[in-house]
Amino acid sequence: MNQGLAMRSLLFAGLAVISITVSTNPGAAWAQDVAAGEKSFRKCLPCHAIGPGAQNKVGPEQNGLDGRKAGTVAGYTYSEANKNSGIVWNEETFKQYIVDPRAKIPGTKMIFPGIKDPKEAGDLWAYIKQFDAEGNIKK
Repeated sequence: MNQGLAMRSLLFAGLAVISITVSTNPGAAWAQDVAAGEKSFRKCLPCHAIGPGAQNKVGPEQNGLDGRKAGTVAGYTYSEANKNSGIVWNEETFKQYIVDPRAKIPGTKMIFPGIKDPKEAGDLWAYIKQFDAEGNIKK
C-alpha cells in the first residue's frame, strides 16, 4: 500500500470513530462553556439570583442547585407541585426542566418559555453548577 493511500485510510478510520462517538453520545460534540452560560443566565436574572449575596426574588436563588432537592430553598414559597416533584437537581433533570418547566413539573409557578437549544442548556448548567450553596465558585 502506498503512503498516500495509507494516510487516507487512517484519516477515514479516525473520522469514522469521531462520527460514531458523536452519534452515540450527542453531548460529546458540545463542550460546556461557562462564559456562554453566564450570558444565558441573563434570561434568568429577572426572577433568579446567583453568586455571593444572592437572595430570593420572584424565583428562588440558584446557589447550590446541583444536588439540591427541588422546593427546598429557605424563605421561598414554592408551589406544591414543585415541593412534591421528588426532583433532585443535576445536569439531566435541569436540562429536562429548562426546555419546558411546566411540562416537567405540571403546576409549577415558573413561567418561562424554556431554552430549547441543548448547547445553550448545557452552557447554562455549567455556569449554575459552579456555585456552591453559599454562592462561591467551587474549587
